[in-house]
Amino acid sequence: MHAVIPFPEPSPELFSITLFGMEFALRWYALAYIAGLLLGWRLIVALVRRPALWPDNTPPMKPAQVEDLLTWVILGVVLGGRLGFVLFYRPGYYLAHPAEIFAVWQGGMSFHGGLLGVVIAVWLFTGRHAIPKLSAADALALAAPPGLFFGRVANFINGELWGRPSDMPWAMKFPTMCSAPEMQGCPVLGEWFYYGTELARHPSQLYEAALEGLVLGLLLLWMAMRRGALKRPGLIAGTFFAGYGIARFIVEYFREADAQFVTPDNPIGFVIGQGAVGVTMGQLLSLPMVLLGLALVAHALRQRPAPA
Repeated sequence: MHAVIPFPEPSPELFSITLFGMEFALRWYALAYIAGLLLGWRLIVALVRRPALWPDNTPPMKPAQVEDLLTWVILGVVLGGRLGFVLFYRPGYYLAHPAEIFAVWQGGMSFHGGLLGVVIAVWLFTGRHAIPKLSAADALALAAPPGLFFGRVANFINGELWGRPSDMPWAMKFPTMCSAPEMQGCPVLGEWFYYGTELARHPSQLYEAALEGLVLGLLLLWMAMRRGALKRPGLIAGTFFAGYGIARFIVEYFREADAQFVTPDNPIGFVIGQGAVGVTMGQLLSLPMVLLGLALVAHALRQRPAPA
């Protein structure tokens, strides 16, 4: 039997208090959203205070406008993330239970939906304030990786969005709802990594935190601070879109599909294809991001760079 790492099972709550007979808790997932938004806000403020980084030595917005933009981004993340989850992942359920569509406290957010919500919010905000859209997109792309990193770490702490079964030395035994390997969501597995009601799985949340948060974030910062990428509007945003899409596409090979896509005939949870070859919902939603990112990069590189 292969040795595996037991899931540490940290509490999803940082702390909780009881007031007037009601319990209020600060969860790691909420803290991840707060930390990501605050760090992203401060990073953009720091960038717009360095005019030399931008085209014509002119930042796309003022620090005060960044604070206003943050409000729009929060609305885009929450509304887009929730509606994206409803439409992309569980449309049938919410069509039958429309009253639960905005019950965000029950869980269920889509990154791709949240991203689309942010794109719409930023498009409206920049149009309203005559802010260059591509430069604003570059600033937000630089601010996104910290939130992605903290969000995926929070997923790990919550013991959710785990990976596919694995026999790798760093595989973890996440608690599951399975009582037998042939149950839905638990395909028949070799005995060497099936342990009663627990499966040894890839900690795919940490893979995503590393790729989408650390690696992509450091790459974008290097491009902006060392390679003058902000002088070419759209280059940073394009790299972010393509980089996230590629990272998510790769990690989907290690990430367990959402339960609604898993059936006895489709244990991997493909939405296109079956058997050993196919595409998951996460991969399908990532492909347009890659194409958009490459298009933005190509557009930025065709433009003459702004003078230093």
